[in-house]
Amino acid sequence: MKCVILQPSYIPWRGYFHQIQKADLFVFYDDVQYDDRGWRNRNRVKTEQGTRWLTIPVFSQGVQVTRTPIRDVRISWERPWARKHWETIRHSYSRAPHFARYSPLLADFFSRRGDNLADFTIELTIALAWELGLTKTRFLRSSSLAVSGEKTDRLLALLAAVGANHYISGPSARGYIEEGKVAAAGVTLEYMSYDYPEYEQLHPPYDPQVSILDLLFMQGAEAGEYVWGRFAKGKVT
Repeated sequence: MKCVILQPSYIPWRGYFHQIQKADLFVFYDDVQYDDRGWRNRNRVKTEQGTRWLTIPVFSQGVQVTRTPIRDVRISWERPWARKHWETIRHSYSRAPHFARYSPLLADFFSRRGDNLADFTIELTIALAWELGLTKTRFLRSSSLAVSGEKTDRLLALLAAVGANHYISGPSARGYIEEGKVAAAGVTLEYMSYDYPEYEQLHPPYDPQVSILDLLFMQGAEAGEYVWGRFAKGKVT
């Protein structure tokens, strides 16, 4: 059983969804410490003025000191961020070929007013995964498993809890995963290779690391073909 364990992110890039596509079970790692410099509450989109950050404001004062887990981080509604994010997306992509296909879904999400960051980002990620045709992957939150440990030991505890014997990891984890422990636990290890073809973007120059929304708006139902399908690695198969 193939498993991926990743922290929830805000409208992630295509590599995140590629890991969902490869997994039988995708675990949102929501009970580790929140990092306010990561992708938990922000991502990038293409605009006429260049690449732009969209950031969800959160109540983060003291987060790093108190080791607040991702699942407990709350959204700040002191500013109308959701309206501004949707306005930016709509203004930047309204002329994209497939914008109309996905705009009702996104308009619904950006009309919500929830308190919890992880609830919003996880639900939006799953909805976008379904739009990409990824309906067979099961989703789970690590906080529901109540495992303990640090680093590789915690990873292995999570895999044991869900009965997984094959772990798919991002390439940056090579620096800290204890591969000997993984092998000793009877788990095979696979590292992702993010080698994706270019596609036409509405606002050049090409940027490969923007949110999945860019690819969906430009390629529609064919979006997955530019990640794991027939156009993967830039070659028609």
